[in-house]
Amino acid sequence: MLLSVHPRFATAILAGSKTVEVRRQRVAALPGTPVLLYATAPTMALVGMAHIAAVQVGTPRQVWSAARAQTGISRREYDQYMSGATQASGITLKEPVTFDEPVPLAALRAAGTFHPPQSYRYLKADDLRQVTAAAPVADAALSKVLSDLVPA
Repeated sequence: MLLSVHPRFATAILAGSKTVEVRRQRVAALPGTPVLLYATAPTMALVGMAHIAAVQVGTPRQVWSAARAQTGISRREYDQYMSGATQASGITLKEPVTFDEPVPLAALRAAGTFHPPQSYRYLKADDLRQVTAAAPVADAALSKVLSDLVPA
């Protein structure tokens, strides 16, 4: 999965202080799914990864009640973000890893057509090959996850 997050949230996820990322729609991903973190502007790069521990789907109120302390946002920010939503997902993340060198959007686009998602998207084999082509060889964490995921 490729998850777009504001740089502030990417930093908090990678530091382990934010363990739940919220989304306005249903997220159907299994525990253990690797998640590449794309930090939006001004960073505009893949900055790290984590794994999904669990996904809770419910009303915005239910998701807030279950995860408020782990979201890294205030109730006001949450309510503004969820305004008008009838469904929400709380994605619990574990095992965050910061890449030694972020993979900039320019490098991702130089390796092929790359469009960061507004929210998230599931990655296909071609997407992973493109990330592999753009990624610095020296980054052990990124190289490991990509070698495990990219089909031969």
